Amino acid sequence: MPVQCSLCLMADLVRDGEVSPVELVESHLKQIEAQNPRVNAFVTVFADEARAAARVAESAVMRGEQLGLLHGVPVTVKDSLDCTGVPTLCGSRFRIGHKAAQDATAVARLRAAGAIILGKTNTPEFLSNYETDNYITGRTNNPWNLERTAGGSSGGEAAAIASFCSAGGIGSDGGGSIRVPAHFCGIAGLKPTPGRISAAGHFPVMNNPGGLLGVVGPLARSAEDLRLLFATLAGYDSQDPF
Repeated sequence: MPVQCSLCLMADLVRDGEVSPVELVESHLKQIEAQNPRVNAFVTVFADEARAAARVAESAVMRGEQLGLLHGVPVTVKDSLDCTGVPTLCGSRFRIGHKAAQDATAVARLRAAGAIILGKTNTPEFLSNYETDNYITGRTNNPWNLERTAGGSSGGEAAAIASFCSAGGIGSDGGGSIRVPAHFCGIAGLKPTPGRISAAGHFPVMNNPGGLLGVVGPLARSAEDLRLLFATLAGYDSQDPF
């Protein structure tokens, strides 16, 4: 079943022409349709956009073009990182009128590597809790036990990945917001050293002094997958003071 493959294996299968990006995206969208009503990991699902991107990705494979590290792989983004034209709600009703002018650097790097963004995942309001619940999209449940929390503040991201709705993705962490949900949901998460992955386009803004503690980082189902995501995301960015 494609959704149960590792992120690294998905990337290899697409590169070798053994799995179509269209097939991968459709499998994940079906998984989201089946699992999200019980888990409530997603704020927004980009179904039409993901299908369109998958068709473009498949054409690139068929033409023998040079492919990025994550070409055709379906991923997700915590709803504290900007995606062009979409609100970054960060769990707050104060942000309902927001619309991002451009992708966060980390999101742009996922796209540049060929990844396909499936949607944005749930957070507590302003990321200020160790569980994931808010007055807009409600509570994210732990996929292993719906009576338990998925953790926070990247709880939606961890729950989406643990329930095979996403191969991997990006969250953020100041006091445990990647590590706690990864632990609670039985997946892998990395809080990198400040400055290794750009936090430009994250809300709340990670400038001085907050960026000494808060960072953007990857989540996935294995350490091997984290390494591939980190290789994609890490690097200098003039928009990030760190």
